Amino acid sequence: MPQCKESQTASSAELSAIPPTTTSWQSELLHRQFFQKRRRFPWPAVLWLLFIIIGCLAAPLIANHDPAHFYLHHLSEAPNQKFYFGTDALGRDIYSSIWYGGRLSLGIGVLSMLVSTGLGVLYGALSGLASRIVDTVLMRTAEILSSIPSLLLMILCLAFVPSPSPISIALIIGGTTWMNLARIVRSEVCHIKNSDYVWAARFMGAGPLYILRYHLWPSIWSPIMFMVVSSIGSAILMESTLSFLGLGLSVDVISWGTMLSLANRALLTNAWWVILIPGIFLVITLLSITRLGYYIRRQLNRGCSNL
Repeated sequence: MPQCKESQTASSAELSAIPPTTTSWQSELLHRQFFQKRRRFPWPAVLWLLFIIIGCLAAPLIANHDPAHFYLHHLSEAPNQKFYFGTDALGRDIYSSIWYGGRLSLGIGVLSMLVSTGLGVLYGALSGLASRIVDTVLMRTAEILSSIPSLLLMILCLAFVPSPSPISIALIIGGTTWMNLARIVRSEVCHIKNSDYVWAARFMGAGPLYILRYHLWPSIWSPIMFMVVSSIGSAILMESTLSFLGLGLSVDVISWGTMLSLANRALLTNAWWVILIPGIFLVITLLSITRLGYYIRRQLNRGCSNL
């Protein structure tokens, strides 16, 4: 019996010393490599955005035609050596319109981002710092507005604008998309407003705006950074949607949205390049902005966790 126990103990020790199987080791290695790749810097997204930004800024140098000129003898012409991306139903050069229209679309996205970020941060911070009754009223108002589809709010606001301009479109988009950001800011402010340094600032006579600027803003930057970056892409998409529906900019104003507004005519004439080429630029730009936003949020969260 003692010999049997010793043999069983020896066999169990030998089994525990055996390394894991090759299959489990390879799966673990692949698992680590997969997540390491996901943590890498999004070079394709950044390079694409740089390519678009540089191309839009250098539009007068790289455009080979006047984007606002109607080449009536070349209506809906396929891509060729003269018109690299073809022409639309109005005879405008799509290649030149891509770069000039990208200027306007990116400008609308950045301006609407600034408007929505300013409104969302200020509204959410004031709601979090206010009394319970004021906080309840402000948050119920934001929840009611956020329950309405943003596209419907934009259409309602555009009804009061006789001739929409790029600035008015950006202000309307930014003024109707700040509610979710305000709720996130308010939750972060409520989480940190009872900290020692905030109480010390209050006892020293600091007002809400001072506390927001010097104490709360550095703490709420990380949670809202993803929404701030992704709001640029959302604004570009909203502008394209409004122009596609015929409610945004007029056709004579060149943007990626107004270029896609001619999609119904392109489908009837089988002019695939009118839809495909601007759509590719728009989709890849939106995906690049979203990918960059995910990376920034992950890096900020990692930096906060290391503190």
